[in-house]
Amino acid sequence: MTTLENTIIRLLREKPFYGHFLLNLRRETASASPHAAGVTIRDGVPTLSINPPLFEQYDPGERQALMEHLVKHLLHLHPLRRKGRNRHDWDAACDLAINPGIDGLPDDVLRPERFGLEPGLAAEEYYGLLTRPFDTGNLEGSGYGDGERDDKGAAGHGRAQVRDAATLDDHEIWDAADSTPFALAEEMLRSITRDSLRGSDGEAPGDIQGVVDDLLRPSPIPWRQVLRQFVATAGRVGRRTTWTREHRRFDHITPGIRKRHRLNLLVGIDVSDSTNIVALREAFAGELLRIARGREAAITVVYANSRIQRVEAFTGAPGTVGRYDGGGFTDLRPLFEYAKTMHPLPAAVIYLTDGIGPAPEVMEFPTLWVLTADGEKPVPWGVELRLEETG
Repeated sequence: MTTLENTIIRLLREKPFYGHFLLNLRRETASASPHAAGVTIRDGVPTLSINPPLFEQYDPGERQALMEHLVKHLLHLHPLRRKGRNRHDWDAACDLAINPGIDGLPDDVLRPERFGLEPGLAAEEYYGLLTRPFDTGNLEGSGYGDGERDDKGAAGHGRAQVRDAATLDDHEIWDAADSTPFALAEEMLRSITRDSLRGSDGEAPGDIQGVVDDLLRPSPIPWRQVLRQFVATAGRVGRRTTWTREHRRFDHITPGIRKRHRLNLLVGIDVSDSTNIVALREAFAGELLRIARGREAAITVVYANSRIQRVEAFTGAPGTVGRYDGGGFTDLRPLFEYAKTMHPLPAAVIYLTDGIGPAPEVMEFPTLWVLTADGEKPVPWGVELRLEETG
């Protein structure tokens, strides 16, 4: 993947926001894909997919433009907004919406003028022009796009022809995003966007400043809902998909028959002085109890500061999560070392902390950082959630 690394380095120099955004994505190789690259939300994690031989066929400027194209798909939440729409027409509409603002793309990419459409519209607006209202046909097909265009003129073009139009990147993998709740995926992308701004001295390119501002506005979704959605996603991922396969690398044995498995979660409680906020800890503990009672869940709670101070475990039976006030400074690494010793391994880690302290360099478990109002996400990986007392 040297070519990809070189492309990201070039972006870090010339367009640092895009470079830092790409560094936050999980990467996977897709040798069978007919496209050079694609992005999606897979198993709850924003993912960059690369077919190295096809990617290397582009020149350096085109590779850079392709990466910018992929980041814009995520910023606009395009993979998450396809549900209920004709797939082919929505895919084309998304490329039409973002391609005009990207320099260096190959000449044959989808552009509005190619179909007699004005530039600068949103994907939903292009979709409305490409697809007949109330008559979308088979959502799995290529749509219509061959009727008479009777709005805004465009003499000689007729209605936009998209039947044979192909997208620049791989949109088939957008199907993977359907299993992640919208609010949770949005929170993940919001977290990556914050990290990208930090890495680029708070500056985003002018053409995406508006969408970045919209994405970073305070979420109206209560923190409890995002927490529940993260746990629900961890339950699915821990049983059936790639996280299960990764668990096998750590000697996790998956039963050979289908049956309902108990969801194992590891919850870290930072007990340093900076997170000694009783109301928030109690609200967080109460929500964990409700989650445990509502499903077959085994939750291990680890109280830690610079080292592990106490370990408790509870299941769906009625009970309480105790409080433990430890004080001292924070080191986030011991919790993840403890996670590797658990059997079975946890499906996910949830850490209530201010985030100020050393953390592992790589993510080995799906992780939700539940941060206090003034907290800082300690590493680029994982999902960031702000815990507000009024949530």
